Amino acid sequence: MTERREDIFTMQGNPITLIGKEIKVGDKGPDFTVLKNDLTPYSLKDAGDNIKIISVLPSVDTGVCELQTINFNEMAADLGDVVILTLSVDLPFAQSRFCGAHGIDKVITLSDHRDLSFGLNYGFVIEELRLLSRGIVVLDRDNTVKYVEYVKEVGTHPDYDKVLEEVKKLI
Repeated sequence: MTERREDIFTMQGNPITLIGKEIKVGDKGPDFTVLKNDLTPYSLKDAGDNIKIISVLPSVDTGVCELQTINFNEMAADLGDVVILTLSVDLPFAQSRFCGAHGIDKVITLSDHRDLSFGLNYGFVIEELRLLSRGIVVLDRDNTVKYVEYVKEVGTHPDYDKVLEEVKKLI
């Protein structure tokens, strides 16, 4: 049975339901298979034994999601071997176009459109829209969850300062 979380999250002030397994600090980050911009599969194992920031968003074609992706691309320069993955259900073609138009070259954009593998394994699927909700997951080198944020109102930004604080503890 799929976990459901209702009456906690909103999008433009309207209640939404998140489905999938909610993860918590201390959990082992579950594997997932998504698509890279060239349509080849990408799994958690492909990120290696690096520290990982997983930036989750509904669509790169919205203002907050665009800024979230740009912010993490800029932060990447100061974080060394930290791998930053940006996940949405946008088609890989749209993600590729977005990256080219905005100079995104340090963040790996990945599409969960096919199977919602990431979204269901990490509890980010918006049931009503088949989109991913906004949030952040930080995994250490052994893929243990060190920080997780499910943003309550999808149209607001995650806590970038808290993400950086948690990542710097791991570097």
